[in-house]
Amino acid sequence: MPVEAARPTPLVVVVGVSGSGKTTVARLLADRLGWPHRDADEFHSPANRAKMAAGHPLDDADRAPWLAAIGAWMDQEAGAHRPAVVTCSALKRSYRDRLLRGRPGARLLYLHGTPELVRARLGARHGHFFPPALLDSQFADLQEPGPDEHPVVVEVDQPPQAVAAAALSLLGLAAPAPPSEEAPMSAQTPRSAGPTGEQWELRHGGQSAVVVELGGALRHYEADGVPVLDGFAADEPVTSGRGQILVPWPNRVGGGRYRFDGADLQLPLTEPERHNAIHGLLRWTPWRLLAHSGDAVRVGTTLHPQPGYPFLLEVFAEYRLTDDGLEVLVSAVNTGSARAPYGVGQHPYLTVGTDLVDTALLTVPAGHRLTTNDEGLPTGEEPVEGTEYDFRTARPIGAGALDTAFTGLERDAAGRAVVRLAHPSGHRGTDVWLGEGARYVQVYTGDTLGQPERRRRGVAVEAMSCPADAFRTGSGLTVLEPGAGHVLRWGLRPWGTTEGAAIR
Repeated sequence: MPVEAARPTPLVVVVGVSGSGKTTVARLLADRLGWPHRDADEFHSPANRAKMAAGHPLDDADRAPWLAAIGAWMDQEAGAHRPAVVTCSALKRSYRDRLLRGRPGARLLYLHGTPELVRARLGARHGHFFPPALLDSQFADLQEPGPDEHPVVVEVDQPPQAVAAAALSLLGLAAPAPPSEEAPMSAQTPRSAGPTGEQWELRHGGQSAVVVELGGALRHYEADGVPVLDGFAADEPVTSGRGQILVPWPNRVGGGRYRFDGADLQLPLTEPERHNAIHGLLRWTPWRLLAHSGDAVRVGTTLHPQPGYPFLLEVFAEYRLTDDGLEVLVSAVNTGSARAPYGVGQHPYLTVGTDLVDTALLTVPAGHRLTTNDEGLPTGEEPVEGTEYDFRTARPIGAGALDTAFTGLERDAAGRAVVRLAHPSGHRGTDVWLGEGARYVQVYTGDTLGQPERRRRGVAVEAMSCPADAFRTGSGLTVLEPGAGHVLRWGLRPWGTTEGAAIR
């Protein structure tokens, strides 16, 4: 039997309390995927409808034939090899078990909202047989899906199109929505806890990662108990850009001053000792949780017009653990009315467990590096061949200081360039792959960090869409037309063994 024929038919079960938007989101999913869909309300008997309309909640006996009818329809679609979407409140674990048991292709999509938000939505809804007065009974019955049910959880305090986009992406059924369908999030305020806010943990096999609310940064990543990142603890502040997302420019803008579309603009000088604006405007902004599953998380924020950058962007980041490591996607959409200059990067520090990076083996598949002046701004480009910057073949980093942008990246058949940091033994390490949108990579050995004890303890390998000073020089700069978007893809792939235990 061909492998494809043996795969179970995908069935998406959209669950949540009444008023969470199940029907609207299911229709959007079905339309995007071209799949049939049914709403659970269609399976209720006339007696059940009448009981709810009279203000009386259903009991388990009422719901048993209803769940059986939904399950029968799912079996019918699966039997015909038709992927499908169905909604069902499925408030209790036992109800979800009835819908998932024996159906290996079924996945839970849980629409999560606060009672206050859902109550307001129900109060504005007219012509539906479910009265708002029954909402309290729904929340009383609700047993939220647990990790062992492998749900994709999407927050519903965002427009339906954004809910559907997040669901499709985390379910692995389609790419995120086109730029025009991404939604603003300026009215949404996340909770805070500790110096970097909420901590969102991902797990997959022997891997774990943590993303934080502040800046949407990647705080931690390990594989089989072996740290991959030289990150920071949950009770520590972010320093030296560790794991931070750099939007709307990576690296530096000289003097913070640039000219765009006939206007002279001045950014705040966030690297005053060098008289530069550095690493964008979103590092210290709270990012909001949009959706999560056990092995993936999607966060986002709004970049509002401000002095030096009078443009409006919606920015999203998605982190996903797979059998092959950690995948990261950073996307931005120009939701304003004017063209906007744009660049993006991300700033993780890698470790292979050595006290200093000097003995670590580095491979950078780049033919050229950018020369810089004392302010860290590019002055030109030169081939690496025959210079101390030639890391096309793995060799120890040595005592030399690197704060170097490379370009002319050699890519594999999948379009990825792979930077490798390996243990001196050569038996284990991490590959940083650079995909769509990553045209440059910055390698930094941390010699100038403000914390002397952290210097040369890890290597920053930064995927970048453009080099430093792109706002002034235009080199590698992306110009986003209104409604247009940009995507940066990169990832981490641990490999090898440590003390006899396989990392991959």
